[in-house]
Amino acid sequence: MKSSTAISTPAGQLAPAAARQAFLLLRTVFTVAPIIFGLDKFTNLLTDWTMYLAPVVTTVVPLPAQTIMYVVGVVEIVAGLTVALKPRFGSLLVAAWLLGIIVNLLVLGSFFDVALRDFGLLVGALALNRLSPTRQAWAVPQ
Repeated sequence: MKSSTAISTPAGQLAPAAARQAFLLLRTVFTVAPIIFGLDKFTNLLTDWTMYLAPVVTTVVPLPAQTIMYVVGVVEIVAGLTVALKPRFGSLLVAAWLLGIIVNLLVLGSFFDVALRDFGLLVGALALNRLSPTRQAWAVPQ
């Protein structure tokens, strides 16, 4: 049996329930992943994050690579929390952050596979932005 939203939705448009589900999936991932990766910058359990830092960064920012990674970790945690609380803005913050990571990896001259993956994540963050509701969107009709 088809739901009423599927029947009344014009061809080519997402049903409101499907759009809401896509939004919730993307918001969850772009909240949890940056927080986990940000926390790991302090522990290096997943990897040694400094190997992904282009040497030119430590030339421009006169701090040790690990200290820069601590700053990166804080930014990633803040980005994840921002997505949770303000997904429309937070998604753009995450997209800009991912673009910075991609540029860093291209300057580094290696990890092109990670740069490509992060490009896919950037597109996902932009999709989250487009799906993020305004205050009135998805309101229950009275």
